[in-house]
Amino acid sequence: MQNVRRLPPWLKMQRASGESYTMVKRLVEGNNLHTICTSGNCPNIGECWNAGTATFMLLGDICTRSCRFCGTATGRPNAPEADEPMRLAQAVKMMQLKHCVLTSVDRDDLPDGGAQHWADTVNEIRRMNPDVTMETLIPDFRGDTAALDKVIDAAPDVISHNIETVKRLTPLIRSGASYERSLGVLNHIASRDVTAKSGIMLGLGETEEEIIQTLLDMRNSGCRIVTIGQYLAPSLKHMPVSEYVSPEKFESYGRHALGMGFDYVESNPLVRSSYHAEKHVQCH
Repeated sequence: MQNVRRLPPWLKMQRASGESYTMVKRLVEGNNLHTICTSGNCPNIGECWNAGTATFMLLGDICTRSCRFCGTATGRPNAPEADEPMRLAQAVKMMQLKHCVLTSVDRDDLPDGGAQHWADTVNEIRRMNPDVTMETLIPDFRGDTAALDKVIDAAPDVISHNIETVKRLTPLIRSGASYERSLGVLNHIASRDVTAKSGIMLGLGETEEEIIQTLLDMRNSGCRIVTIGQYLAPSLKHMPVSEYVSPEKFESYGRHALGMGFDYVESNPLVRSSYHAEKHVQCH
């Protein structure tokens, strides 16, 4: 049986409760929507939902890939729901959001990876909520630039794609993905004059030198915003945590990233891709 590490004190999380939390939960469930907050077992669900924000997950909650770090279910997804863009836009309006974050499972079963559904959702949210700003945390669409352009042409304020880990560990923890392809996705986003964002997890067995090189590779690909957080295994079946990195080390990596020229850096053990995302749109 895998040895379970005791969480250090700096990884204590806010309790998922409160009036705002209950309101968000009711709206998400009432509109038959999915969030990465629940599907990905995000440690910040209490803080974010109590603040009245959530990261919505498109195209269902079943992924066609089986990454060893991710808590999202893997299997054969259902067909995309044609009314999902409208339902999500209505939820954004009811929540009176000023900023909206969208993500999705990988849909390698679809010819365009779900890119048109992505574009339809961004367009519908903006039609119904003209003043809202948006971040889209997209999959790699298998590196298909035509699919990427469908999302880019819908004009979200920030487009994010996570490289997740260092080059050496990518084949061990990311299913159906590659380090070089993810860098190519970021480069294509930046080449279209869109704010590109990415994120990595620490504690999977990477070295300090590999972390610095990964940050440099992202910056050289045109990435302007980076998030750095602690990996937490969703279950005993997932990749075990190799190390709980101290807050001081996260601060050090954050300073390194800023020194490389990133416009905005979030580096803290509890940071996740959409953590404080409303601040990142300022780089747009």
